Amino acid sequence: MLFSAYFCRSSQLSMNCSKSFVYLQIERLKGSYCLNINLKQFIKMKISKILAIAGAAAMLMACGSPKVEGSKEVRDLLPGKGQIDTTSYLLGVNFGLVMTQNGFGDLNMAQVRKGMADALNAKEGEPMDSVFVKQFKIDPSNMNMIINEFLRKRSAYEGALNKEKGDAFRKDFYAKNSADSTASGIVYLIQDSGSEVKAVSDRDTVKVNYRGTLIDGKEFDANEGIEFSLNRVIRGWTEGMKLVGEGGKITLVIPANLAYGERGPRNIGPNSTLIFDVDLLEVHPYVEKEK
Repeated sequence: MLFSAYFCRSSQLSMNCSKSFVYLQIERLKGSYCLNINLKQFIKMKISKILAIAGAAAMLMACGSPKVEGSKEVRDLLPGKGQIDTTSYLLGVNFGLVMTQNGFGDLNMAQVRKGMADALNAKEGEPMDSVFVKQFKIDPSNMNMIINEFLRKRSAYEGALNKEKGDAFRKDFYAKNSADSTASGIVYLIQDSGSEVKAVSDRDTVKVNYRGTLIDGKEFDANEGIEFSLNRVIRGWTEGMKLVGEGGKITLVIPANLAYGERGPRNIGPNSTLIFDVDLLEVHPYVEKEK
């Protein structure tokens, strides 16, 4: 942690997300749509991939022809009611997790249901032609642009709020704990100053135990006995680890601009102030290799 359904023209829609957390594929076979999804975790995804899942949800709800045809032997090949109910529920869970894990905030669920109903009731046609898109209240071809702008505003609000709260937290922590601060904005409290052996170079290596939390106390990371070079971590650590000696203990309250800034991962958020409780176990000065 310290280290630095859109519509498509083809009959096949596939998605392979980074980190292998979602694989989604829809194939149109003889008038029906079939879905293949392997869900491992929801962390972050681009808007086109979010929309692909939304589109998949609507398509799966329409899986199969409206009229069940064929002999009894053929009809018996269809999934039973229990399987339909289970799949339907898990698809709802899938869609809900995408919404909650990607910062959509409060949505108008009545409009979500209406959009899905309109997609299900749409007549056959090329998904992006002028006749097809007129069946919807809002042109689906503008989906990426509209939803990206929505998420941009949500992210801007969250980032501004996190910064406002983080600035207030650092001031309060400084006053209540008689803490110290650096010119860069780090607020720190040394519980044990340790020995005279300190990191002085960004290329020095340290071994530490640490716990990272947000200002609300939520833990987002922790490690014991981990080693790293100070030029391979967030800037707040590069600077902060030079404030205490080997064997010492320190609490670092790091402003967002010295942590992850506006690009904070989902479990941290944009412009978040981070608190680290650190035991500095060992300091290993950088030694230039002989040429």
